[in-house]
Amino acid sequence: MRPSESMHNNDLDSDIPEEADLIIMSDDAGQVYAPPAHIAARFYRNALTRRKSSAASSRRNSLSSTHSHASSRSYHRGASCQSNHVAQHLRRASIIETRKARLADRAAHAEQVRLRAALAKAAPRASASTSEERALAAHVAREKYLAQVAASCAEEVKRAKKIAEEMKERKREEEKRVRIEMEERLAEAEKRRTEYKKCGRRMRTTSGVGATGPKSLAVVEEDTDVEAEISTLDRETAAQLLQRAWRTRRRKLIVDAYSALNLTIDRVRDTSFDDMSTLLAEQQVLDSASKALRLFGLQEADSTQAATTTRTFLSVYLILGHPAEVLSKNGHQEQDLITKANDLMICFESTLSRLASWNRYQPSEEQVETLSQAHVTFTTAFAAWRAQDSSALVETMVTTFVELDGIWQTVKDDTRGEVASDYKEGIRNNQVILLSKITKLAGHSQAQFLIKKAINESRRRRRVRRRPAAEVRPRAAEEVADASSSQSAVADVQTVVQFAANQETAPQYGAAHSSDFARLFSRMPDNRTLTHELAIDKEYRIEASPLRDAVNEELCKRMQEGFAQGQGTLWTVAMAENIREKLLRTLRPTTSMHTLVSETLDSDHVYTQCTAGVFSYDKFFSFMASVLPKLCAPFRDAEVNALAEELQNSGSADVETMISMLSRLLHVIDILSLDHSNFLLMNIAPVLIKESAGYEQRQFAQDLESGEITLQKTKRWWRNASVNMLTEADRRDPENVRLPEDRPTAHKIYARGLVDLAICPSTLQDDEVPETLQLDTTRLSGIRADVLRITTIGAILLNLKNMLRRDVRTKWKAEATRLWDLLSKDGYEPESAPKVLSILESAHNMPPATRTQLSSHVSRFLSQAAAGRLADPVLKVLFQRLKSHVFVRVGASSSADRVRAASTASEGLASHGFAEFGERVGRIVEVLGRVGEVDWAAHGQWYELVAREVREAGDAEA
Repeated sequence: MRPSESMHNNDLDSDIPEEADLIIMSDDAGQVYAPPAHIAARFYRNALTRRKSSAASSRRNSLSSTHSHASSRSYHRGASCQSNHVAQHLRRASIIETRKARLADRAAHAEQVRLRAALAKAAPRASASTSEERALAAHVAREKYLAQVAASCAEEVKRAKKIAEEMKERKREEEKRVRIEMEERLAEAEKRRTEYKKCGRRMRTTSGVGATGPKSLAVVEEDTDVEAEISTLDRETAAQLLQRAWRTRRRKLIVDAYSALNLTIDRVRDTSFDDMSTLLAEQQVLDSASKALRLFGLQEADSTQAATTTRTFLSVYLILGHPAEVLSKNGHQEQDLITKANDLMICFESTLSRLASWNRYQPSEEQVETLSQAHVTFTTAFAAWRAQDSSALVETMVTTFVELDGIWQTVKDDTRGEVASDYKEGIRNNQVILLSKITKLAGHSQAQFLIKKAINESRRRRRVRRRPAAEVRPRAAEEVADASSSQSAVADVQTVVQFAANQETAPQYGAAHSSDFARLFSRMPDNRTLTHELAIDKEYRIEASPLRDAVNEELCKRMQEGFAQGQGTLWTVAMAENIREKLLRTLRPTTSMHTLVSETLDSDHVYTQCTAGVFSYDKFFSFMASVLPKLCAPFRDAEVNALAEELQNSGSADVETMISMLSRLLHVIDILSLDHSNFLLMNIAPVLIKESAGYEQRQFAQDLESGEITLQKTKRWWRNASVNMLTEADRRDPENVRLPEDRPTAHKIYARGLVDLAICPSTLQDDEVPETLQLDTTRLSGIRADVLRITTIGAILLNLKNMLRRDVRTKWKAEATRLWDLLSKDGYEPESAPKVLSILESAHNMPPATRTQLSSHVSRFLSQAAAGRLADPVLKVLFQRLKSHVFVRVGASSSADRVRAASTASEGLASHGFAEFGERVGRIVEVLGRVGEVDWAAHGQWYELVAREVREAGDAEA
C-alpha cells in the first residue's frame, strides 16, 4: 500500500470510535468526571500561554515528524505502517538537512558582516572639513530648533498676554460696575444722612389720627426744630459750613469745566493734528487744565513753571492720539514715553471719574499719590525724550544757519543788479527765525557759542584755498595794474590771456632729447576753459599736472643713462637751458636778476665750460640755492629754504645723487613757475570773469559755424528733460485740466535736465553730455561719484541706526568721514566690506546677529554701487530723495525761493537719512547753481531756440 493510501485509511479509522469508547460513552453519558489537578494542568493549558506552532523548518512540522506521527497513530490503531527503522531514518535525514540550511544561512550572514566590516575599515576617516560640516549642520539644526522653541514660546506668551488682557478688562469692568454701585449706595446714604440731619427726631405717623390735623402739626414741629437747631449754631461753625460748601462748589466748577472740554483719546484721534494742536493752545483749555492739575496737587498756583507743566500734561493727548506726527521715530525711548503717557492718562481719567458730590469733589490721598507718581514718571520720560530730540534739532538748525551764512559769503561781493540785497534780506530774516528757535531750545549763551563756533569753522574752511595777495605774489613778479579800472583794457579776452599760451620750444642742444624736454612744459588751459572755470569759481587756480613728477623721474633716469654713455655735456647744456628759460619767464627783462640768470645759465657759456672740463655742479647748485629764495612767494619760503640748504650741503657727490638733486630742483622750479602764472591770473581774473560770458558765446558760435560741433546732443538732452517734466505735471493733474501756469518753464526744464545729468548712479558717458556743457564733463562726473558715495554711506548708516534703534537725525559725522575716505580710496570692491564693518564696530557696539545682518546689507550696497545699478529699496529711496532735494534747490527761480530752500535743507536732509552730509550736498547744489548760471548766460539763446523747436514738435504731435 502506498503511503498516501495508508494515511487516508488512518484518518478514516481515527474518525470511527473504538468499541470500548462507545461503551464508556453509553455508560457515563450523563456524568462528567473532573480529572486530578496535576493531570488537568497538563491537559487544560491556558490558551494565552499555549505555544504557537513553529516554523516550517522545525522538527514538529518536518517530514520525518509527520511520518512518525502518522506511523504512531497507525500503529496504535492497528493499521499497517512502515517500519520504525525507516521512520527514524527519514526523521534523522530531515533534521540534518534543516540544520545544514540553517548553518548555511548563518555562514552567509557572517560573510556579509565580515564584508561590511572590511569596507568600513578600508573607508577613509572623516576629514576636518567633514567634521566642520557636521558641526555646522548641528549648529543650524540647533538654531532651527531654538527658533521653533522661541516661536512656540512667543505664541504661548502671546496667548497668555491675551488671556491676561481679557482678565484685566473683565476685572476693570467689574471694578467699574462695583464702583458705580458703591457710588450710588454712598450717594443714597449721603442723601439719607442729610435728611436725617435736617430732621432731629423721627417724624410722627398718622396712625389713629385725622389726616389733616396731626400732619400739619408734624410739619410745624419739624420746621420749628430745624430753626431751633440752626439758631443754636455759633458763628465759627456756620463759617466752616459755608466755606466747606464754597470749596465744594468751586471744585465742582473746575471738574465740570474740564469735563466740558470733552478731551478724550478717541476724539483726539478723530480730529486732525493741526486742529487738535490749535485747540490745546487755546487759553480756555490751558486755564481749565491748569486748574484741574492744581486740584490734584500736580501743579502749584504760584509756580513759574505752571504753563510748562500744563503744556507738558496736554501733550499726552497728542502723543497718544497722533504719535506719528509728534514722535520722529518709533524707537525704544518713544515706546517707553507712549507707555508712560498711557498710564498717566488712565490714572487721571480714573481719578477724575470718581469725583462726585458725596466726596465733595475731592480725591483721596491714595488717588493723589498714585496720580502724582504717574505724572512724575511721565514728566521724567518726556524731559529725556525732549532733550535728545532738541539736541538733534539744535544741531540741524545750527547747520542751516551756517549754510545761510555761506550763501551770503558767496554773493555778498556781487555788484551786478540787486542780487546781493535780495539775498541779504531773505538770509537775515531766516537767520533771525533760526536764532530765536535755537535760543529757545538751547538757551541764549549756548546758542551764541554754537553758532559762533560753527560759523568760524565754516569760514576757516573757506579760507583754506584763499591766501592774501602779499603771500602768493612772487618777489620777482612785476606790478600788475588793476585791469578793472580801465574800460578799454582789452578788446577781446583772448588778448588778455596770451600769457597762458606762451609756450616755448625745446632746447636746440641734444635734438634726440628735445621731445623729452618738451614734455616738461605744462600746457596751460585753453582760453575758453580758463574763462569758464573763473566764471564758475572766482578763486580758481591752475593746478600742477599730476604727470609732471613722473616725467621728471623718467627724464632724470634717461639723463643718468646718457651720462653712462658719455653724453653728459649734451644733457648738462640742455638741462641748463631748460632751467634758464623757466626762470626768465618769471622775471622782468630789465631787472638785474633777469640779467644775472640769463648770463650765468647761458647755453653757450655752459657748453664752453663743459667742453673745457671746468663746469661744476656744486657751483651750479650753490648759484640756484642763492637765486631761488629771491624768486619765490612768501608762503613758499619753508620749502624753498629747505631745498637751498640741501643744495648748499650737497658737495661733490656721485652722478646718481647729483641727478636726484637736479630732479628736486626741477620740481621746485615748476612750482615757482606755476605760482607766477596763478598770480598773474589772480590779478587779471576780474576782467576775465566780466568778459567770460561774451567770450564763451563767441567761441561757441564760431565752433557751430565751422561745423566742429552740432546741437544734436543738446536737443536730445532737452527733449528728455521736457518729457520728464511734462510726465510729472500730468501725474499731478489726473483730471487733465492742463492749466497754462502748470506748464513747466524753460528754467524748470533746464534745471531738471542739469540735475538728471549730474545725479545718476551710472558712469557719465560722452554722448550724454550736451555740447553746451562739454567743459563741465569732469565736474559732472565728480558730482555723480560724490552722490553715489553719499547714497551708499547714508544707506549703511541708516540701516545701522534702525537696527540699534537710534534717531535717524543723529549725526554720526566721524563714522561718515571715515567711510568717505575709505570708499574714496578703495572704491566699492568686495574687500572694502570688512573695513566698513570694522569702522562701524569700533564706534558702536552691536550684537552678533546685528553684525551679520549689517554685513549682508553692506556687501549688497557695495556691489550695487560698483555696478551703478541701485536695485535695493533703501538705496533707491535714498537716491530719489537726494535727487528731489537737489532739484528743489537748484530749480528755485528767485533769491527768496533759494534762501527758503536753503533754510529748510538741513532739516530735510536729516529726516531723509543724510544728516551727516549737509555740507557736501550744499557744495553740490552750489556748484550746480554756478554751472547753470554761467551756462545759461553763455548759451541761453541756443537753449531758447532748442526749447522752441521741442515745444513746436510736441504741439505738432499732439
